[in-house]
Amino acid sequence: MQYPPPHHQDNDKEHMIEVIKTYPLATLISVANNKPLITHLPLIIKEDKLIGHIDIYNPQTELLKNNIEVAVLFHGPQCYISPSVYSTTQLPTWNYIKVHLNGTVKAINDHQTIKDSIIRMTEFLEGNEPKYILHPDNPRMEKFVNYIVGFEIKITKWEGKFKLSQDKKSSDMKAAREHLIKVNQASIRQFLDNIF
Repeated sequence: MQYPPPHHQDNDKEHMIEVIKTYPLATLISVANNKPLITHLPLIIKEDKLIGHIDIYNPQTELLKNNIEVAVLFHGPQCYISPSVYSTTQLPTWNYIKVHLNGTVKAINDHQTIKDSIIRMTEFLEGNEPKYILHPDNPRMEKFVNYIVGFEIKITKWEGKFKLSQDKKSSDMKAAREHLIKVNQASIRQFLDNIF
């Protein structure tokens, strides 16, 4: 049997790009001396490259100088699916959307290029009706760029993991989809109420 099952894989690049754009907080993974290093940071996509910046004191920053291979994960919505969601007899499962990328990372040290990428990232994250505009002459940017390193990741491998009850009958798949939407909306409020 093939793993992961083909029906849980989505090779449509546009679908994966949509996940990256909608959920831009990525998990960046690299390995140094057999020790995994993990950082969570927003990345924006431009063609087949991911662009971001990282604190100069982060241990992963040193690795950016070596054109190393990294893995990047983007996390879409996910939730537990109770058998009660389905109209047929099933077992409990977990549905999720993830994008796994591999690529080669390269540091960007030019301050103007870093500033431009931060401005582009801010524009993207602010959306179509921005409430804030980051101007190139912002005095805080001058100090900020001294404490970060810009980088780009040339994507070499794309893998979409879209486990959405595709192996169930159509009505059950639809019910699982609606449950995923409902649970994600409700669980955020409940989670925040529990921790604040």
